[in-house]
Amino acid sequence: MDVLDRIKEQVESNPVIIYMKGTPQMPQCGFSSRAAEAMKKAGVEFAYVNVLADPEIFENLPRFADWPTFPQVYINGELVGGCDITLELAERGELQKMMQEAAAKKEETS
Repeated sequence: MDVLDRIKEQVESNPVIIYMKGTPQMPQCGFSSRAAEAMKKAGVEFAYVNVLADPEIFENLPRFADWPTFPQVYINGELVGGCDITLELAERGELQKMMQEAAAKKEETS
């Protein structure tokens, strides 16, 4: 499977996913750490991909959504943004709502 198809499949099959350096439990970058922490505080399960463990995704993800940096957060198949946008949404209470709605939508279609 082509790497862009693989990314598309991951984004579409997970209601909430973060592409980050490291894991939510062991982030390897300050930006990834802050974004994952905000997502964990939302209390909604989310998927993650450690881009450092998959060089193909690391190299090609920036082309997928035309977003050059990590982390990248996707909700309902759409790029939400990186660390700054994720933290802003969390501060305004919107991140939790978006994540809950995405999870509920996935349950309805399951």
